[in-house]
Amino acid sequence: MISAVKPQPLPPEQRIVITGIGLTAPNGNCLTDFREALLAGVSGVSEYEIRYFGKTLAGICEFDGRRHQTRKDARRGTRAGSIGAYCANESVVDSGVDWENVDKDRVGIYIGVTEHGNVETENEIYEISNFDYDTKFWSHHHNPRTVANNPAGEIAINMGITGPHYTIGAACAAGNAGLIQGAQQLRLGECDLAIAGGVSESIHTFGIFAGFASQGALASHDDPQRASRPFDVNRNGIVVAEGGCLYLLERLSDAQARQAKIYGELVGYAMNTDATDFVLPNPERQSQCIRIALERAGLVADQIDIVSTHATGTASGDTLECAAIRDVFGESENTLINNAKSFIGHSMGAAGSLELAGNLPAFEDGVCHATINIDELDPECALDGLVQNQPREIGRPADYILNNSFGMLGINSVCIIKRFTG
Repeated sequence: MISAVKPQPLPPEQRIVITGIGLTAPNGNCLTDFREALLAGVSGVSEYEIRYFGKTLAGICEFDGRRHQTRKDARRGTRAGSIGAYCANESVVDSGVDWENVDKDRVGIYIGVTEHGNVETENEIYEISNFDYDTKFWSHHHNPRTVANNPAGEIAINMGITGPHYTIGAACAAGNAGLIQGAQQLRLGECDLAIAGGVSESIHTFGIFAGFASQGALASHDDPQRASRPFDVNRNGIVVAEGGCLYLLERLSDAQARQAKIYGELVGYAMNTDATDFVLPNPERQSQCIRIALERAGLVADQIDIVSTHATGTASGDTLECAAIRDVFGESENTLINNAKSFIGHSMGAAGSLELAGNLPAFEDGVCHATINIDELDPECALDGLVQNQPREIGRPADYILNNSFGMLGINSVCIIKRFTG
């Protein structure tokens, strides 16, 4: 193993750790259930039908929305807001922080999204179509539902948080981008607690299904649970999914002061841009993003135990990401590679944060969950260390997890989480 050049150690007040996780996925509504489903090979993809587009497949979440939100608030708000409120509250509960005595002025909310407002706009156009498109029947909730800061703002109102809140529009790199933004704001002293990650309500808009279908990029399969199949030679597109995963982030000094459980430490991250195409990824820029994150963490590729891939199940996207991974990890003998979209579909703005969460328990159990639904591996996607169909034992607790998350218009994000050892 080649030794990395270590950066200067950061003081505890600049080290950022994860102390709480709240999530909903198509196959689990908390980290324990989500992880169990990943290790057991349980898919969350099912049949779905949506207005105008008709029958299709989707990853659908079934969480208890009334646990943290009233029916009235759910009706006046958005599905993304409901997912966000659920995940944010669950992350706080999970963290064990004394929420009643937290200064809410010092809590920041940083929510990654792919898109927002399409669901509500489509619904409202449909509603006024029943009244000959008379706009006097247009919902007075339209503007607060569709402003870009909505999901973060709904969380703020729901939880009484009076610190900064905003959403980060970063396409399908948004889950990582939310995490990165939260860490940066903590380091700048803009907040003392950060609720950060990503959410998605994508399955509730017919436009996203129609858009992917027009690109020839929407997955189909006789068995819904086998439809999402990254790296398989017969993959035929994306399964659209909803979901969310929000983390409670703290400075290490604050987490240690209250003796918090620490899931992991964010030790490296990077974001860059392809600047080459609206949709087609650029593997050179993707591998550059990975290398920047490794350099910032003071690591070399061989030290990464698990790479969580972005791979969506499209022919070109998977192949190009594999080229980027091969460029960085081609000589690594210790790195395992997996994919969570094969279980849940593509949860868009939530994808990066959800996929990272599914791997974090490897810091304790030393197991890398598989990529399922690989019947015949595409030779162009052959990677040393790719974990296919069955979980693989690492033989020890994982030390480092690298999480890829890339998006349309060429936005790339990478996060590296370290097992906390003190």
